Amino acid sequence: MESITGTLYLVPCPLSEGMGRTIPPQTRDQALKLRNIFVEHERTARRFLKGLDPSLPLEEVRLHRMDQHHPPDLEAARQILESGKDLGILSEAGCPAIADPGNTLVQLAHRIGARVVPLAGPSSILLALMGSGMNGQQFWFHGYLPVPSADRIRAIRELEQQSSRLQLTQIFIETPYRNNQLLSDILQCCQPQTRICIAAGITGPGEFIRTLSVREWKGKVPELNKIPTTFLLDACPSR
Repeated sequence: MESITGTLYLVPCPLSEGMGRTIPPQTRDQALKLRNIFVEHERTARRFLKGLDPSLPLEEVRLHRMDQHHPPDLEAARQILESGKDLGILSEAGCPAIADPGNTLVQLAHRIGARVVPLAGPSSILLALMGSGMNGQQFWFHGYLPVPSADRIRAIRELEQQSSRLQLTQIFIETPYRNNQLLSDILQCCQPQTRICIAAGITGPGEFIRTLSVREWKGKVPELNKIPTTFLLDACPSR
């Protein structure tokens, strides 16, 4: 007789503080049922869950640590799922496993035949692309660019060349406190006609999404320090 495993649920979180309304009711209801959840930070995970329902008995919810310095305990996850219990992955902001930890847990679930259910919620990458006016049929997401300035500038130039050659949108992000330096490098090394979209504070009260050419951005550079921001680049001359 085939064993019955639990289900792995991927739970998105709001992109901005106090924006719980961006979480659909179905996602909220399922998140509140989970009693084993892999999270990056226990404190923010508890605050998110309590915000969904103040009456949730948090003492019954076991949070398992998972971040870049602490890989998820795959054996513990296996035991939970193979015992027939459901398991969750909770993003810090946005969607699990998209520019976020969690993909190794998803791989495990597939290996043991557990059902995987990605729940609906906000993705800064897709929302930025939607609001950019750039090519949404062909696009690449590159995550973080190199930190050393020379390497970062080289990467930006390569992205611009690829965008022009392959007719696609390039999408990338940066640690919020380095946003201003990244934007400075973009405006310094890209061609004047290349279009850049800055999508900052998405879904928050100060949301800012605007697409201009490099030439147009110069002289009106926004302050992006410590604001979660997605950058998009389009060097296609035909658009």
